Amino acid sequence: MFVVLPKLGVLLMNALTQMINAEYINEKVVNKCLNNINRALLQTDVQFNLVRDMSSNINNSLINLDGAPKHNRRTIILQAVYNELCKIFDSGKPSFAPQKGKPSVVLFVGLQGSGKTTTCTKYAYHQQKRGWKPALVCADTSRAGCF
Repeated sequence: MFVVLPKLGVLLMNALTQMINAEYINEKVVNKCLNNINRALLQTDVQFNLVRDMSSNINNSLINLDGAPKHNRRTIILQAVYNELCKIFDSGKPSFAPQKGKPSVVLFVGLQGSGKTTTCTKYAYHQQKRGWKPALVCADTSRAGCF
C-alpha cells in the first residue's frame, strides 16, 4: 500500500496542477482534471465504485460553480476534491488501540529489504515506553540472520 501512495500523490498533484495553471477555469478544464484524478485513483487500484461515487459527489458540489466568482473557482474545486479524497481515505473507524489485559497481535508484511525488522523493533520500543510488554516473533524461515 505504501509503495502506491507516492505514485498516487504524484498523479493527483499533476492533475490538480494542470487545473491550477489553466488560464480560465471552465467546464472543460474541470472535466479534464476530474478525469485525470479518476485515472490516477484507478491506476493505483482504488475500487471503481469509490472512484465513481467520488466523481459524482464532486460534480454535485460543483453544480453552482458558474455563479461563483472567477477568482474563487480554483479554491472551490480544490476544496471539493480534498473533501472527497478525505472521505475515501478515512474509514471512519478508530485506529488500532491495544487494550490492557488482552493480548494484541500486530502483523508486519512487506517485501525483502523494505525495513520490516527495523520497523518492528521501533514499534516494540515505542510500545515498551508506553508501558506495554511487547514480544517480537520472527516468522521468516529463509533468513536466519533475522532471528
